[in-house]
Amino acid sequence: MIDKTVESPAAAVADIPDGATVMIGGFGEAGSPIELIHALIDQGARDLTVVNNNTGSGEVGLAALIKNERVSKMICSYPRTANSTVFPELYRAGKVELELVPQGTLAERIRAGGAGIPAFYTPTSVGTPLEEGKEKRVFDGIDYVMERGLVADFSIIKCRSADKHGNLVFNKTARNFAPLMATAGRITIVQAEKIVPLGGIDPECVVTPGIFVDRVVEVCEPLQESALVAEGASYP
Repeated sequence: MIDKTVESPAAAVADIPDGATVMIGGFGEAGSPIELIHALIDQGARDLTVVNNNTGSGEVGLAALIKNERVSKMICSYPRTANSTVFPELYRAGKVELELVPQGTLAERIRAGGAGIPAFYTPTSVGTPLEEGKEKRVFDGIDYVMERGLVADFSIIKCRSADKHGNLVFNKTARNFAPLMATAGRITIVQAEKIVPLGGIDPECVVTPGIFVDRVVEVCEPLQESALVAEGASYP
């Protein structure tokens, strides 16, 4: 088995190129891999397409990545939430593109991509502007819209515990999109609050098996987005 641990967040994201599609875990603050995102800002990759539930808060984490104009397109469900000012301003200025996806559809698009399913049909978005330009079918008298599965060049996620083979356990709802994104990323990078010895995770408790993980970096005391926003912090 391969030891997938790397020495630092910077080393973990060093090869993400300009123009990459990057899935970033998190449901608002919960499960957001802030240290990896900040390392990506320092690394300098630009013109990124980012898949996330929202567009970040304040001027840290994902919002900081957007503020530094590293993101050319967001694929998300909630482009404007509490404390999100960076994305709306850049979007209105025409500096970043938005693909709006209903939350359940976003989760299923990621799951489908990870499972090798190119597309599926859903009644969600029928009769709304979000159906425009998409194939439509009728099944059993019900209208459906075709949605494409999503895959990414890289997935960046956060977990509570990992071992050096990349088996992961998450912290309650901080799990959110992370297990799906791990399957849909060609390269999956994980920041773990703790890397435990082999055998330190009960196999029955593993949520994401190491087969879906390529790199793991330990971040023992991860930053808390809400605390940083409350302090008025900005990165870099």
